[in-house]
Parts: sequence; structure tokens; C-alpha cells
Amino acid sequence: MNTVAVPVGRPEIGQWYLHQDKGEMFLVTGYDDEARTVEIQNFDGDVDEIDAAAWSTMPLERAAEPEDWTGPLDDVEVDDLGLSETDMSAADWAEPLQSFEPQKEAWEDETPEEERDPEDEGTLEEELSVDSPDSVH
Repeated sequence: MNTVAVPVGRPEIGQWYLHQDKGEMFLVTGYDDEARTVEIQNFDGDVDEIDAAAWSTMPLERAAEPEDWTGPLDDVEVDDLGLSETDMSAADWAEPLQSFEPQKEAWEDETPEEERDPEDEGTLEEELSVDSPDSVH
């Protein structure tokens, strides 16, 4: 944890603090002037209030925002963090890019529509014309 030993003074909304006695970090989320309380959220997500009079007597230090922002979140999967992991070496990064030629998918039929078998019955055959009773032979 990166901390800076500076007199705390009045709480700053959006600032992280370290409670030196407990070793716990929290974020100041608000200040209620009427109730004279400092609203905080602990790193684990719990929300609490501290009396303004007690604030000035607490052993606090300003702290840098934690690198691990998942503290207040339950059951975060590594995949949800948006991190990517590769097994590439420095030599892999130096290699030139390979050309990419998209391959045709089976469903991509380039046969003109008029030549296609609409009912997928096999090869196209010339349709036999049925003589109608009106036709003359």
C-alpha cells in the first residue's frame, strides 16, 4: 500500500485513507453537514459513517487508490476484469505479421441463384415439360 504521511485535516470526498490502527483502507464518499458525519466506503464495500469530531482524532493517512479495485465486489471472475494474458515472448512480438486470407465457409455458396437447387435435391436437371391436354402434338 502506498501511503503518504500528511496531516489529514478535513476529509476530502473521493480521497482514499488508511486507518493506521486497523490497517484498513476506505474511501470518503460524502460529508453530511447537518449530521456532521463523514460518509465512507471500506475497501470491502461496507458503507459507514464517522462522526466529524472523531475524524480529527483518528490516526489516518491519505492513501493512493488501491490497484485492486475488486475489493467491494463479490465473486469477480478473472475473465471479468478485462485483463488479457498471452504466452508471447519478445521474439514473437518481433516476428512480422502473417498475411490473413479469409477462407470461404460452407454456407457461402457463390453459385448464381438461378443455378442453385432451391430444395437441395442434388444436381439440377432439366425439368421435363408435361404436355397439357390443350397442347397439340
